[in-house]
Amino acid sequence: MFRNGMFVLCTALISSLAFSDVFTLKSTAMRNNGTISLPQVYNSFGCTGKNISPDLQWSGAPKNTKAYAITMYDPDAPTGSGWWHWVVFNIPANTTHLNAGAASHGGTMPAGSVQGKTDFGTPGYGGPCPPPGAPHHYIFKVYALKAPLELKADASPAMVGFNLNAHKLAEATLMATYERK
Repeated sequence: MFRNGMFVLCTALISSLAFSDVFTLKSTAMRNNGTISLPQVYNSFGCTGKNISPDLQWSGAPKNTKAYAITMYDPDAPTGSGWWHWVVFNIPANTTHLNAGAASHGGTMPAGSVQGKTDFGTPGYGGPCPPPGAPHHYIFKVYALKAPLELKADASPAMVGFNLNAHKLAEATLMATYERK
């Protein structure tokens, strides 16, 4: 009896995994483990990019997703705590992509989205601009949330991160590098 019950349980688990959606994040501007191109690079601190936020597309979020959030983080920044380049939350649940430039100056984010403060001290997208000499890793994450975040736009990236982890149903990651020569 136990063996039959285990067989049924294992079969149900395998079937649910085989047919469940996988939450993924993609971009035409970069591939996972690829490099970030000049249009996305910051335009200050000695960098000469265009500071254009990349296009992002995601799919496979849990059915009960009520909002999304996106972050871009550089764990290699010489600060002792990394560098938050982009923090946006309360993206409507019916949104599954952002166009290139949506988070840049003059871009259009979906209604209701909140662009939080970055480590540049301002809201919106701030592209890569590492010190010369070594590539830095830039981790883009999209979070599927069980509820919109009740935060003000000037909340610190750490406070947003705390709330993202408390409300997250799933997350998808895209990592790319950039090196300033």
